[in-house]
Amino acid sequence: MTDSTNSLKGQVAVVSGAGRGIGRAIAVAYAHAGAAVCCCARTEAELNDTVAMIEDEGGRAVAMVADVNDYASMHAVFDQTRHAYGGIDIVVVNAGISSGSSIEHSDPQEWRNVIDTNLTGAYHTVKAAIPHLKRRNGGKIILIGSGLGHRGVADTSAYACSKAGVWMLTRILAQELSGDGISVNELIPGPVKTGINPQDDDELRDQLGRTEWIKQPRDVIPLALFLAGQPKTGPTAQSFSLMRRDS
Repeated sequence: MTDSTNSLKGQVAVVSGAGRGIGRAIAVAYAHAGAAVCCCARTEAELNDTVAMIEDEGGRAVAMVADVNDYASMHAVFDQTRHAYGGIDIVVVNAGISSGSSIEHSDPQEWRNVIDTNLTGAYHTVKAAIPHLKRRNGGKIILIGSGLGHRGVADTSAYACSKAGVWMLTRILAQELSGDGISVNELIPGPVKTGINPQDDDELRDQLGRTEWIKQPRDVIPLALFLAGQPKTGPTAQSFSLMRRDS
């Protein structure tokens, strides 16, 4: 496995939700760029497929089954990654779920599950990561956000509220870690054809705008590589979006 720039050679990345979709695309891309990658998610078979894709081309990766809803599980992921690869430099907080219904007709437990996974799960992930990044005297935390977290759309309350929280978490965490050489930024992919966005392109454009770019997971890779490759003095507390300007 080679990359023309080898931009992440010698670094170690942890990617949550790496079993499919955007998480898998980023994990594979980081391995192509020279990083050793811990791929974590809840579904072992999907994780094993991601790791096989990386290892078949000569990259380094390990699969760790974990649930972001369980802090102890995420704590173990980072401990085991440090033991396997010596440290951690990059964390991509990607694991998430979605739900679509009006507030009036929503199921309270389903609404809470989305908040717990997308927001509290992000908190569990970054909290577990911080001590390991500090041991390296710096690093990158990249939280996968959403345009819906910056502007609401009807029938998306659970997902939109969870992602609004992720954006606030990004800004506060960046302030708290500003003296530690750890940058914290939000990456907004916009609409990507994954299991979390089962609609067809026309349905997505009706919801988000006719000029919206409907992407495949691989289309998120350049921005994910850009953020991982920034210097310690680079951007932090910023939101980088692949959506339309007014989204």
